[in-house]
Amino acid sequence: MRAPNMPAASSLPGPEDIQRHTLANGITVLTRSNFNSPSVVVSGYVAAGSYLDPADKLGLAHFTAAALMRGTRERSFQEIFDQLESAGASLGFGASVHNTSFSGRSLSEDLPLLLRLLADCLREPVFPQMYVKRLQTQLLTSLAIRAQDTAEMSAMTFDSLLFKDHPYGKPEDGYTETIQKITQKDLVGFHKKHYRPQGMVIVVVGAVEAAAVLEIVEAVLGSWQNPLIETPFSFPKITLPMETTRKHVELAGKSQTDLIMGTVGPGRCAPEFLAASLGNNVLGQFGMMGRIGEVVREKAGLAYDASTSLNAWIEGGSWEVSAGVNPKNLDKAIDLIIRELKRFIKEPVTLEELADSQANYIGRLPLTLESNAGVANSILNLERFNLGLDYFQRYNSLVNEVTPEKVLEIAKEYIHPEKLVIVSSGTTGKEEV
Repeated sequence: MRAPNMPAASSLPGPEDIQRHTLANGITVLTRSNFNSPSVVVSGYVAAGSYLDPADKLGLAHFTAAALMRGTRERSFQEIFDQLESAGASLGFGASVHNTSFSGRSLSEDLPLLLRLLADCLREPVFPQMYVKRLQTQLLTSLAIRAQDTAEMSAMTFDSLLFKDHPYGKPEDGYTETIQKITQKDLVGFHKKHYRPQGMVIVVVGAVEAAAVLEIVEAVLGSWQNPLIETPFSFPKITLPMETTRKHVELAGKSQTDLIMGTVGPGRCAPEFLAASLGNNVLGQFGMMGRIGEVVREKAGLAYDASTSLNAWIEGGSWEVSAGVNPKNLDKAIDLIIRELKRFIKEPVTLEELADSQANYIGRLPLTLESNAGVANSILNLERFNLGLDYFQRYNSLVNEVTPEKVLEIAKEYIHPEKLVIVSSGTTGKEEV
């Protein structure tokens, strides 16, 4: 008998109902049919991320992605949005470190239109000068807003210190001075050089047969080629901090100081990821934000909010504690968090704590798969991180196999309280601690 809320393996997306095909030009297409809804969701990416940005033009991949829908050889900016609006459809692009992503939705009958627009924006954008200038102004405005946001500045500074000289340590949306240098010619050049079918993944979920999806994708993207040779990129190795680094970003007039402290965490593909994730749930997520929330916020009253996060990507990740505090409580909060981290690596989590987290993970899985968008994003992650199409069928066992001893082992491997990156942003009266 299954535990309450534990879905049957056969009801979850898996090899039996996810169709996976690779086109001759290297595009991988994954489809899962769902005729309980008349809509379809499209999600995916091309392998053109911010790791390809020139050092003096950080934010170029992000800028390029944002400009893809501003006009193509076949359609003007207005025509693209008129066609989407007339069909009640949506389409958007964004860039991360590794990829430029896209997502869209429409009624199943309008899927050919949606995929034609997607292909047109990916293959034939023209980056009209007028819209490039407008977009540049918008991006610079968002950077000016970021510069006054305590949480954003703490996060950006934390990444730059933890991932020094690594693409993960550089903001995907760049800096004011780098965005100002980017021209329409740069966008054209980045697209021409880096956008290609090789490494592209597209997921379609909804009221459509896999064969029909493959036929449409083949028609609009099957002939896409990029003859330029891509130089292989080798990511630098991510290493644990050798000592504690503490930095404060002074932002005058702020009533709250945002604190981030932490270290390197496992990548999403790492075998220890799930044990670390369950441990993180105990440390600062479950219930009232776990142990950290209980001790720092509820008992000591030193923070408005306090929690932890395990951010995992392809090359590695970060294990962070975040808190919003009254400036006068900053040092006390840091000391108390360090004390809790020492406890976390000294003694195993309790069986009850782990069991609660395991039940939470298993119980919330079906909730993430209730919508076509949730299924599409989940399938995309299976492909992105090479987890296997049967991952959801194995998921319950993988979660339940984690023991308190395993959580402790992984915590000791990554968390060294005497070697943390500690960043705060706000008003303390100090330029740097």
